Amino acid sequence: MTPRALEQFLALAQTLHFGRASELASISLSALSRNIRQLEEDVGVALFTRDNRSVALTAQGIAFEIYARDALAGWAAIRRELGDSSGLLQGEISLYCSVTASYSILYELLNRFRPDHPGIEIQLSTGDPEHAISTVLAGEADLCIAARPGSLPRALTFKPIMESPLVFIAPGDTGDADIPAAVPADLSQWANIPMILSAGGIARNRIDAWFKTIKIKPRIYAQVAGNEAIVSMVSLGLGVGVVPKIVLDNSPLSERVRVLSVKPELQPYELGLIVVRKNLENPLVKAFWAIPTGSSA
Repeated sequence: MTPRALEQFLALAQTLHFGRASELASISLSALSRNIRQLEEDVGVALFTRDNRSVALTAQGIAFEIYARDALAGWAAIRRELGDSSGLLQGEISLYCSVTASYSILYELLNRFRPDHPGIEIQLSTGDPEHAISTVLAGEADLCIAARPGSLPRALTFKPIMESPLVFIAPGDTGDADIPAAVPADLSQWANIPMILSAGGIARNRIDAWFKTIKIKPRIYAQVAGNEAIVSMVSLGLGVGVVPKIVLDNSPLSERVRVLSVKPELQPYELGLIVVRKNLENPLVKAFWAIPTGSSA
């Protein structure tokens, strides 16, 4: 049972799709299937159930996933201890963040990190920011860049980097009479405005609370995953959206929308690094966590 076999198992456990797992593990589909069968023979139980349509972890597979992650972490630690006499940290850590964070916040962090730790490689995954915390909790990433939720799970710790206001945005040019050219003077008008909102997560919770405060039931035109998609749909004139200002500032469509100065303002996003506390025992993760961070609006 080699580290490579465990990495292939984790790729399949993460994706639950042989095709995507084979790409992630850089191995042919047939070789991956063969290696998973061999792994199951070695442990003596089925780790996955699969048919022509789906793949799922068995109860034994879920337990084995915990072992596999711990075993690979231990393997990486002993390699660092035995194999390097230079005093420099070497190895790989995984990080999850949104596309926007990857070329804004992460860019600055890496500029500070690389000169001191050239031997540490960053394995980056990007996706919906609302999945960031669950990805870290599941052990699929060592750290993430995300907004701090109202209640942070006890297993996690948060290191602030910056704040970003949550702003209402409207199309720069629209012929839809229901989409206002300015902030409605009468709050009751919000009931008729088509809204493009996050399907869930922190931003959605805050906008729902805002509508509740003004005692209006919103007219929801679309619920989407990803703040970038909200900017895109608003720019097409489909409704009014709510996004973190950092997303708008980094969007190529920013000139096609306008910010509405809505009162009362929504509570801003507090963006930062999030990690499982016990993972800070890993010297590579600890080194990334120690990057100096500033705070800006």
